Amino acid sequence: MGTALAFHPSLYTPRVPQNLLEEVQEIEDPLEPTPERIEAGRKIFFGKGECVTCHSKNGKGVRIPGHSSRDFTNSKWQDLRADGELMWILKNGSPGTGMPIRVGRVITEEEGWEVIQFIRTFNGKTEK
Repeated sequence: MGTALAFHPSLYTPRVPQNLLEEVQEIEDPLEPTPERIEAGRKIFFGKGECVTCHSKNGKGVRIPGHSSRDFTNSKWQDLRADGELMWILKNGSPGTGMPIRVGRVITEEEGWEVIQFIRTFNGKTEK
């Protein structure tokens, strides 16, 4: 019996299409991380971005049938995923999962970068 996990053979498999991956990995957060931006990202995560619904208040993700939400506290995942990849997911959703498009529909690109800065705090990654 197959599940959505079969679409992504590993938690560490990039969600960005292979033909775009190298280019997307080179995209850096254009905003300098500051306590104010991280706080803005936290408010979006818990508010209009609705991130908390699937990723939970502690960032560990909610267990759902088929494909559990991303665990932002996973150090290996944090080390592997570039900020540009996270922005690509916010702009395009994540095929094979329940992750919807956020940037351009619910939040702005600047707010997306702020959310990424907040997501990095689940692993202590707030510096460039």
